Amino acid sequence: MSAPDFVIELANARMAARADKNWALADTLRTTIANSGYEVVDVVDGFELIEKAAFITLAFARDIRPIDLEKETTVALIVEGFTDDALESVEAIKANSDCGVVILSIGDPGALVQAMDSRTYLFAVAPGAGWGDCANTLLAKIKSTYVVIMDPSTRFIGDAITPVVAELEKGEYVAVGWRGGLINVDDEWRSVDDKGDGEVDVLFSYFMALNREAVLETGGFNLRALYYRNADIEFSLKVRQAGGRILQMELPLEQGRHHGYHDADPDYREAQSKKNYDRILERFRGKSAILSPRR
Repeated sequence: MSAPDFVIELANARMAARADKNWALADTLRTTIANSGYEVVDVVDGFELIEKAAFITLAFARDIRPIDLEKETTVALIVEGFTDDALESVEAIKANSDCGVVILSIGDPGALVQAMDSRTYLFAVAPGAGWGDCANTLLAKIKSTYVVIMDPSTRFIGDAITPVVAELEKGEYVAVGWRGGLINVDDEWRSVDDKGDGEVDVLFSYFMALNREAVLETGGFNLRALYYRNADIEFSLKVRQAGGRILQMELPLEQGRHHGYHDADPDYREAQSKKNYDRILERFRGKSAILSPRR
């Protein structure tokens, strides 16, 4: 049997669960095996493991089935090209934490197939998928208490999961992140000032850890956001308008080359960024009551 040892162990555990008539556990193990790239087939004397395609390809992100990696926290990345760099980010996540990892690749996932294991789920969608739709899909389909939306340009240089989960578990904040700030009201809401650690108005999607159920109740990201830039600001203000508090804190992370910004078509980048920010101004400008205390 050519399957990895950990997959064989899962299949043996599933067979034992079936013998005990623990059907719920058996089904969970079957899903875990499937997420690891194998289909388990029951035969007279046991089971066979058949290798599946390395990743799932869908026309639309929303068509993905629920993803349960049996982890309290899962880091989710939206990747569009530059997969070698993204793979390094994934490897750094797994080297510094025991969380789950879900990768949504817009287009060919390339080198990212090397990241697949029992705690890493990869699927691909057709080019042209919108960032907001992809982010909402990740929030809706990942069955973890906490989901971290993270840009593949961000790198773990230590355990960034434990401190944010500790803050989220206190229940004071529904979102905790690495970079963010306060809306500059003197600038007519046209800019964000980084004031360092503390309660903030917005978080940027370099790294934002979310109480999944709480932020889903706000409606999530705007489906009209085809591009990430400023869509995270709109999302943050939406969370604050619903009464959610947001925390910025220093974390063991570093920023690599942000391909989503520096290597995007400049005309497209600026046009989509403006569309996102125009929605922010139309919907939120002047509603100072939703902002965090000034500092």
